[in-house]
Amino acid sequence: MKKVIYLFIAGVLVSLSAGAGDSRPNIVVIVSDDQGYADVSYNPHSPKEVQTPNIDQLAKSGVVCSAGYASGYVCSPTRAGLITGRYQQRFGIYTARQGGSGMPLDETWFPMHLKQGGYRSGAFGKWHLGLTMDYHALNRGFDYFYGFMERGAHDYFHLKPKTDKGRVHPIYRNLDAAENEEGYLTTLITREAVNFIKRESDGPFFAYVAYNAVHSPAQAPAEDIARYNTGDEKRDILMAMLYHLDLGVGEIVKALKEAGVYENTLIFYLSDNGGDYGMKASNAPLSGAKHQVREGGIRVPFIVSWPGRLQAGTTCDVPVWSTDILPTSLVAAGLEALPGSKPFDGKNILPALTGKSKKIHDALYWCGGSDGKWAVRKGDWKLVFTLGKVGLYDLSNDIAEANNLKDAHPEKLQELQNLYHAWFAEMGDPSEGSKQWVAGKNKKNKKAKK
Repeated sequence: MKKVIYLFIAGVLVSLSAGAGDSRPNIVVIVSDDQGYADVSYNPHSPKEVQTPNIDQLAKSGVVCSAGYASGYVCSPTRAGLITGRYQQRFGIYTARQGGSGMPLDETWFPMHLKQGGYRSGAFGKWHLGLTMDYHALNRGFDYFYGFMERGAHDYFHLKPKTDKGRVHPIYRNLDAAENEEGYLTTLITREAVNFIKRESDGPFFAYVAYNAVHSPAQAPAEDIARYNTGDEKRDILMAMLYHLDLGVGEIVKALKEAGVYENTLIFYLSDNGGDYGMKASNAPLSGAKHQVREGGIRVPFIVSWPGRLQAGTTCDVPVWSTDILPTSLVAAGLEALPGSKPFDGKNILPALTGKSKKIHDALYWCGGSDGKWAVRKGDWKLVFTLGKVGLYDLSNDIAEANNLKDAHPEKLQELQNLYHAWFAEMGDPSEGSKQWVAGKNKKNKKAKK
């Protein structure tokens, strides 16, 4: 009986991968920046001004992961986990500053795994994975790069290295600064990604499209801001930025269809962390925002589309996250991890996306090191630690984390706390600063206060 079950599961995985005689699927990963959980109009909690028809159509074409998470509550840590398929804390990335400075060069990056399958890889937009040429995309396995290498933000209009406002960080095309770029940065990132898809349509290809929208600064074309009248100027600007992000998603899907490769393309869409209250994002009905380990800081819009392989218009409520994208893509491509690479922490989520599995991870962990914030989710239970304060929540009926159950369930609090500390002991020292936090100091924090 066990042999029959094994053969059935193996057959399912083969049918979902490229190992059944089909060409390897193209892989497109679209990452938005600081997008609110409710700032997609397919979310029933979205405010009325939110209109994202192209993102909505992508959701209708595939699977919405209602419990989809980012592995970090700020930009760079999530990107480091996504690009390696590993807990970014294993190699010392706890904060945006650490990740922005770069991670150990002995880590194996997403496109390095794909090269063994003949993939051509392009990276577009925000990098935030290292500032020097050692960390340049072309030196980390990518074949083409268009974007910026500075830390979190970039002006959306002033794109030339030298402007009347002084010197800004350059937009790179491959290894060279693009001296004459003009336009709106979100639109230019889309243009470059679309051109790459057209050039590489014979495939297989991997496009990593990391928009800086809707990260600050709050900037958009005036005519698009005028489309909105929410009563809050910054919210109006955010909606105009979101409008261009949504247009970009539509243009990418259109390019895939026009190139005749849409049916053979696995698409992931997600935000790198929760929405930023400073930009007037909406994370309803969640509590918290970017910079926090409450749901609003880490639960994000998360869509997976693979026409013909994943059932359109479905929802997956199994907890999955950004670190799963790389190992899932390798399974879809019928590839193993590159020999000699370090073990993944991410998992293949195709069984969850097809409804064949209700559990992918035993537990998920978040940690900002000396920031003094961490969380662990196991099943429906989540433990949150923020600067010495503890919250225990049952997410099955309290997605807003409104009812702290730490006093009612001390045994569950202890279980999750023990899990976290065992996990944390396996993580590496940060590339700079302290690993742990205590009140008033960035030193070792042994136990959460009850």
